[in-house]
Amino acid sequence: MRIPRRKFIEKRHSDASVWKGKQQAAAMQAMKQAASPQQYKQRIEDVQIVLTALAKENANPKSNLFRKMDLSKVGMSGHSFGAKTTQAVSGESFIKRVATAAPQTVKIAAALPMSPSPSARQPPEESFGSVSIPWLCMTGTEDGGPTWLVDTKPTDRLKVFEALPKTGHMYELVLFGAEHSAFTQKGKNPNHHRSILATSTAFWDAYLRGNPSAQEWLKQSAPNVLDKNDVWRFK
Repeated sequence: MRIPRRKFIEKRHSDASVWKGKQQAAAMQAMKQAASPQQYKQRIEDVQIVLTALAKENANPKSNLFRKMDLSKVGMSGHSFGAKTTQAVSGESFIKRVATAAPQTVKIAAALPMSPSPSARQPPEESFGSVSIPWLCMTGTEDGGPTWLVDTKPTDRLKVFEALPKTGHMYELVLFGAEHSAFTQKGKNPNHHRSILATSTAFWDAYLRGNPSAQEWLKQSAPNVLDKNDVWRFK
């Protein structure tokens, strides 16, 4: 399988610059402030701004990106706070809008939230029951917290997939023993990153490249790359 090209949005005041050079107590306080509702709102708006800018560049004959992008095949992924951002722009419903920016001019075609979490303000079924695009949720049996910031339990993260509709294109990977940090650094099980890479690549290949063999692999062969206690589900 060919790996799709990936781009990353760097969010100032919500990245590594928040804690670098600070003592532990100050760093933790700064990270709590960086996970504020205002930062969440700005993250969502940033995604909309970037997608709109890409659409303009794609349509501009003077741009080096003119007609270089297929913006009907945009995937979105993120971990932890990035997963919350991914959820928000990929079909999650809210009681009230969390962003004031104009609706997205470019739609997300597939989403991969790592360590997803439900809203504390409404039932998961209301938040995720109307998602219409393919999602691959990734979490671990010890994927709680981070405890210094939130009281999210590993079982809470499972509620996101459980609430997604049965479209035939919703997937979940639950890594046995994986903690919250397993998706950003090598954890206790070296096979976890292999499983993450294999399933995520197949997911993007299936839903961004339209590869039917990759979709078949997800539904039939994905468990072959996992450890026996890991869980792979789709619906």
